[in-house]
Amino acid sequence: MRLWHLATPALLGLAALAAACGQRSDIEPLANQALPPAPYGSETQPSAEELLEMETLAAPQRSVELRRRSEERADDPFDLPPE
Repeated sequence: MRLWHLATPALLGLAALAAACGQRSDIEPLANQALPPAPYGSETQPSAEELLEMETLAAPQRSVELRRRSEERADDPFDLPPE
């Protein structure tokens, strides 16, 4: 029982240290390190900023249009009953 009282603060301290060690600055390439090779078929190698840009498919915009009334669904020819 006494060991549990000593281990709890130690575990809480380790958890606080682990939570505090997150990345706090922008991601930058290491000094004297080459960027990844250019994509196949590309004539130019993208810069570090271009590599960090997120594509539209990676973070699509959400449609937040709310429906104000119920609407009838259009007929779906692929909505077949179970066999």
